[in-house]
Amino acid sequence: MNLYPMTAALPRLLAILTCLAISTQAIAQTGASRQRPNVVLFLVDDMGWMDSTPYGSQYYETPNMKRLQEQAMRFTDAYAVPLCSPTRASILSGQYSSRHGVTSATGHLPAARADVSRYPATASPNQRLIYAESKRYLEPELITLAEVLQAGGYRTGHFGKWHLGLSQEHWPERHGFEVAFHAEPSPGPASYFSPYGVHLSGVPSSKHHVGTITDGPDGEYITDRLTDEAIEFVRANQDEPFFLNFWHFAVHGPWGHKEDYTKGFSEKKDPRGKQDNPIMASMLKSVDESLGRMLDELDRLKLADKTLFIFYSDNGGNTHSNVPGSRQIENIRPGHPKWNFVQDWQKWAGDQPPTNNAPLREGKGRIYEGGQRVPLMVRWPGQVQPGSVSDSVVGPIDLYPTILDAVGLAKPAGHIIDGESILPVLRQTGRLKRQAYFTWFPHLVPAVSIRHGDWKLIRRFEPHPVYPDVRELYNLADDIGETKDLANEMPDKVKELDELIDQFVQDTGALYPKPNPAYKPRDAAPAAVGKDPTTGLVARNCEMTLASDALRITGTGRQPFLGTAQVKLAGPLTLQLRVRSRTGGQAKVQWKTIGQDAFPESSQIIAYNLPADPQWQDVSVDVPIDGKAGTIRMYFPAEDSAIEVQSIRFEDSSGRSKHWSFTGAKP
Repeated sequence: MNLYPMTAALPRLLAILTCLAISTQAIAQTGASRQRPNVVLFLVDDMGWMDSTPYGSQYYETPNMKRLQEQAMRFTDAYAVPLCSPTRASILSGQYSSRHGVTSATGHLPAARADVSRYPATASPNQRLIYAESKRYLEPELITLAEVLQAGGYRTGHFGKWHLGLSQEHWPERHGFEVAFHAEPSPGPASYFSPYGVHLSGVPSSKHHVGTITDGPDGEYITDRLTDEAIEFVRANQDEPFFLNFWHFAVHGPWGHKEDYTKGFSEKKDPRGKQDNPIMASMLKSVDESLGRMLDELDRLKLADKTLFIFYSDNGGNTHSNVPGSRQIENIRPGHPKWNFVQDWQKWAGDQPPTNNAPLREGKGRIYEGGQRVPLMVRWPGQVQPGSVSDSVVGPIDLYPTILDAVGLAKPAGHIIDGESILPVLRQTGRLKRQAYFTWFPHLVPAVSIRHGDWKLIRRFEPHPVYPDVRELYNLADDIGETKDLANEMPDKVKELDELIDQFVQDTGALYPKPNPAYKPRDAAPAAVGKDPTTGLVARNCEMTLASDALRITGTGRQPFLGTAQVKLAGPLTLQLRVRSRTGGQAKVQWKTIGQDAFPESSQIIAYNLPADPQWQDVSVDVPIDGKAGTIRMYFPAEDSAIEVQSIRFEDSSGRSKHWSFTGAKP
């Protein structure tokens, strides 16, 4: 069998052949190949740290995850990158995203030319820095985990989401997987129900019906179908060592769910008062059933004791989709192709986001714990103590060396691996040797973080209107919710961790953002002496007064709001606030566009919930303005208790913005 195309680069080919020779020797020394452990990697998409019974959810029903926990080691401090593609690339390469270059969820986009710089040639004049773009595929020259296992005599199969390359040259079949069942472009098929190329709206979407997924009977559910295919792979290879890469599409969008399950959860309440989305609960129940079926099949075939089983998620739980003002539902009205989907979501979930990661802060797409701390459980009978727990800080880069260590295969020559085998942790014979763990995420709110013992430092590359501090320091042992920033109190600790980040950037070849030579800030010009930072804002039914480092809004009547006619940007816009309120409540944004004489009664207003929290919080609201903004009103729940605001920023899709900052304000 020709496992590796002759077009492969010579160094990579020699490295794999060397690995193959070493693997053959290892097989001869350890006996028949069937005595080596099978490997199953069960990966859930967008499953948050708190989204199962083993991790504390009292709303979601996951008995098979609980069953696995009782047979496995559960990790409390496992990490992923805040978006899926970087995590997946790190699993298969053993490298940090700053090294392999897949830094964002771009695996569904057409590949960029390899000879073109990842730094854009130009940038908007109001953009301070130029950020390198993410690679859109897993580099073919990388020696993947699947290739090493295949060279070592393993049968390899990939089932489910890929999101590491749109074109066939970048599909799993070209990265060491003999069998693959996946949909492109990722993140998955247009529908969770067969026919899989038909969107929830009922509109055929043939551009999604690519890859190797085939339709089943009408109404077949993709989570069940993937499980069928994965089980068939196990049965077909039960007499040989196999690597099953089982990567679910759930619980990612398009949020297809079994309505009979959803109805049951719609009648259930969370005792914690945190999680209450019946669609997400329904999808997780289906994933849990898939897990149970796979565990049952391994038991039936008497393979459980011969299988290293890994349960993992690719990023933190989604806390932003399908809420009022979000891009998933903005400007969607009757007749829109997605109208049926919006109706379905609002019928079952209302205004609720997919999940709630509390006590962790924020979620998917953010570098706080809610975005990157995920569930991880590892079962290996005879090697891992059932029901054990580890607080070791581990991540996707560690799976590659751990699996090779477990099956007795050498690392490929010439391939850099950033991860460390966690086998001593699993066997409880030792601890990890590395000094710190890093997350490189130069997108959305660009930042890099370091986890060093109980300490976590976030370094942003530039001030952000919602996150103005470029350094945030937290002690996660005392403050898992990242509510108390200690950076100003502990400058020496910040300096220590900053130096480790500098070394990480150098070691991994991270493409650090570069100054934009065309940068011409529009709203950051030096303020005139005595200039009022509230210029352009008008208070109605409230008083606004400058406090220390903030603007205080105190209600004097019903529905207090701040109005402005100075945004003058074409929508859709994003409103970003840094705010704190002890009582919280419902807030709203209302607008009229240039040329409109009055505010429409209901069609141009977005409501959102401002949580009660005495700490500063960052709030982002999508404002689906159709046209150029005329007058905007920002309503705050300030009738009963004053609200404090540090910054207000409106930004359009190209990065142009209007910004008010009250940091540095004096009473």
